[in-house]
Formats: sequence, C-alpha cells, structure tokens
Amino acid sequence: MEPKLDTGDTAWLLVSCALVLLMTPALALFYGGMVRRKNVLSTIMHSMVAIPVMSVLWALIGYSLAFGTSQGGFIGSLEFVGLKGTVGQLSGTVPTLVFVAFQMMFAVITPALISGAFAERMKFGAYLAFIVLWSMLVYVPVAHWVWNPGGWLFKMSALDFAGGTVVHATAGASALVCALVIGARDGYPTKKALPHNLTMTMTGAGILWFGWFGFNAGSALTSGQLAGVAFMATHLGAAGGAIGWVIAETLHRGKATALGCASGLVAGLVAITPAAGFVTPMASIVIGLLAGVVCYGGVLLKEKFHYDDSLDAFGVHGVGGVFGALITGVFATKAVNEAGQDGLLYGNPGQLKIQFIAVAVSVLYSVVLTYVILKIIDATIGLRVDRNDEIEGLDSTIHGEEGYAMASTALGESMGAGYTDEEAAHAPVAAPAVAE
Repeated sequence: MEPKLDTGDTAWLLVSCALVLLMTPALALFYGGMVRRKNVLSTIMHSMVAIPVMSVLWALIGYSLAFGTSQGGFIGSLEFVGLKGTVGQLSGTVPTLVFVAFQMMFAVITPALISGAFAERMKFGAYLAFIVLWSMLVYVPVAHWVWNPGGWLFKMSALDFAGGTVVHATAGASALVCALVIGARDGYPTKKALPHNLTMTMTGAGILWFGWFGFNAGSALTSGQLAGVAFMATHLGAAGGAIGWVIAETLHRGKATALGCASGLVAGLVAITPAAGFVTPMASIVIGLLAGVVCYGGVLLKEKFHYDDSLDAFGVHGVGGVFGALITGVFATKAVNEAGQDGLLYGNPGQLKIQFIAVAVSVLYSVVLTYVILKIIDATIGLRVDRNDEIEGLDSTIHGEEGYAMASTALGESMGAGYTDEEAAHAPVAAPAVAE
C-alpha cells in the first residue's frame, strides 16, 4: 500500500520538533544554574552552540548515515547527503523533511548532555571538535543500529522507543569517560563548587519536563493511541522519579531539596524514555520511582570514587538510561504496542537479554570511541583550559563576557562567585547532585 500523507500526524510531529528543540535551551538553564557564577555563560554556551552545529551537520551527512539504506546493519548510505531526495517524499504518514527535523533535535541535545560532566574546565574549541567527532562516530552509528530498520540491533528486536540507549546511555557513558580523562575541577573535592542559581535550574527542569512530551510522545510518529500512551507514560515516569529521589534523599540526608526534586524528575524522564511506547501507565510509575532511587545512588558514586562528574551527566543520564533500557525488557507488553515485544513479566525473559546486549554493546562502543576522540583532541589542540583561566572563570577568559555584569561584589559572592576554603568547607550542600 502506497504511503499517504496524514495532516494530523504531520501537525503533531511538527509540534514535537519544536518541543524537543526547546529541551536544549532548557538544558542550558538546568546546567547553567548549577555552576558557579563565573561559568554560567560558558555552560549555557555548551548547549546553545550545539543547536546550530549539530543541525547543519545532521542535514549535511548525519541523517543519511543514520537513516539511509543500511550497509551491513552498521551504518547508512550516502544517498541523503545534503538532504538530497527528501523534498516531496514521505516517511510513513509524514513528510520526510519533518521526520528529518524531528530526528535532528535528538542529534542536537545528545552531545549537549555530555557537557555536564566537564563543566567549568574544557576549552571551547575542544568542545566544538568533540561534539562534531562524537556525533559522527558515536551517536550516528548507534542511532543506525537501534532505529534504522536495517540496523543490526533493530533486527534483533532491541526496544528503545525514544532514546534510552541511543541518547542517554551513550551520552552518560561518554560523560564518565570525559570526567575521568579531563580530570577534576581545581580544588575538587575539598573546595565546594556550589550552584549559583537554583531558581534557574528549577526553571530549566520544568521546561525539560514540558519538552519531553515531544521527545517521547512525538516518537510515536502519529497522533493516535500510541502517542497518548507515551504521553501519559512520560508524565507518570517523571512524577515517579521525583517522588523516588525525594524519598531516598530524605531518608539518606534528612532533607528534601529543590535540586533533588529536579534531579529526580529528570531521572524519571530518562528512564521512561526507552519504555514510553511499550509499557502501561502503572508500570511507568514503578519505573519512575525506581529510577529516582537508582539515579540517586548513581550520583553518590562520585562521592565514593572521587571523580568529578560536575553536573551528574553520568549519574542521571548514564545510570538512568541503562536502567530504563533494561527495565523496558521487564515491563514491555504487546498489549500496549503490537509493534513491540513482550517483556519478562509477560512471558518473554529473552527480551531482557536482548536489552542487555543492546545496552552493553552501545555503552562499550561509546566508552572506547569517546576515549580515542578525547586523546586525539588533547594531543592536537588540548582539552583543558589553563589553571589561571579556570580560577578566573571561563565566561571572561574564553568568551570575554560576564553573566551578571551589573551585579555587585556582595551579590556576586551570594550567587556563588567564589568562597574561601573555610566558607566552602562549611557551606550547606543543596543536594547530592552537587555534593563534592
């Protein structure tokens, strides 16, 4: 049967494109509020500059390599280079260019997620080189394996509805490698690097929640029942994640924090992403609750092993992405999505094994390639800023700007511009997401 354009599906996917695009500026706010005042602009730039760079790269070659005709199940062809042959064509019931745009927004935000691991210490030029190389060598191949009908993991029936493996597990695993290779911030862990504006972070978290409906429900690629299921799963997963984290934090630290609530809802969103179109609403709550607890524990790992994952890119996205991909193999049911698979609880324990293989291969591939990319960049242009520049702050030394140029010195200090060692040692920690 020849594909036919559906205007309802097209309208929903266009709206979803805009929602997913909004997630990257939201990430900029979420991350930007958690760094010190002197690095707010450089941190926001990591997310914002990914939009133009990744958009152009995706249009030139990324889409073709990810969604072009599969070459042995590992990479796409060059048939769509420069978006050749896409105008006037359909992908299912929507224009191909709309599908390209939707997938473009995923390619935009994924490398930006990694930046949370090395905030406040990476050269801007090195960051640009990294996101270009990483996207082409890591993101595009894994997207092809999992989402292209000719991809080898797709043919294995690996389930990833909206990016638990492709986006979060790969980015989170790469974030850990970045944190280890680049090294800790100056003075870590003795000197506290407190968030300068948690109001900004909470605003970013709220907008992320809003945009995530496009991320997950848009991945249905239709405006029908499946989009409704994914929409509800997304909301309940986020709610469960916030509740789970707050409970774990209260039991462990004695207080429920705003940053903990924000981190928990993001953890729930990350974990429900691969499962959103395959599980029931009640399963979504369970997945979210568990994700909040699991990711809280994932964040505590940096305290135990003393690595500086500055903004918990690994603790939330890496741990949450892996957990979500695996638990999809437990709760998935064809009663929700006939195009999916039944999971462990519905009589198919083999699906959990498939999920494990898909996650393990994707994470291992990401780790190895990320390490190689970082070493190449370090050997050529260098990864890390000079210590003096780091101490002064990257906003002024790299970008020649200040995020709060009108702020008084006293106000600047109250917003986290800097603390003496004695002040820092006794400063209250907002949440485990920034506890160092």
